[in-house]
Amino acid sequence: MSHTSTESVRERFRDRLRDFDVESTVVPPDEVAATIERIASSPAVGVEPDDASYDFPDAVQTEFSPSDLEAAATGVTPATLGISDYGSVVVPTTESGVEPVSLFADQHVAVLEADDIVPGMDDGLAEIGERSRRSGFSGVIATGPSATADMGALVKGAHGPKTVHVVVVDP
Repeated sequence: MSHTSTESVRERFRDRLRDFDVESTVVPPDEVAATIERIASSPAVGVEPDDASYDFPDAVQTEFSPSDLEAAATGVTPATLGISDYGSVVVPTTESGVEPVSLFADQHVAVLEADDIVPGMDDGLAEIGERSRRSGFSGVIATGPSATADMGALVKGAHGPKTVHVVVVDP
């Protein structure tokens, strides 16, 4: 593990998010719902984590059909890990379908507990490995909006969200 202070790891994470045109907001748990409501475009769908210190606003549908998902402008998901050096978030794969919610809408809002930000990829992979051994955890590492240059010029949102916003929950 790196000998970097917790505060500098969190600052580095937000700096790297900005490098990838990802906005971030730091809020206490009781302001998460209002923050999501302010930044999410409607209609919004989401998958709430089981054991979070925060709630989603009523405007985010947590029970939705495939057609609701297809029509959603925003997908709101938990992120279980942030990797500071890369500005990446780890979105868990779940039976409730977190991955499509994070990928189908033009906007992805990821909600991450500040204590779950680690300095580097080695730390992130070690944590993912430990969680996997303990509980069968699996997740997707996402860095910034979807982008491709397969056909020439860089195109954002070709295979996923055009914009990403990370809400960091810091008590």
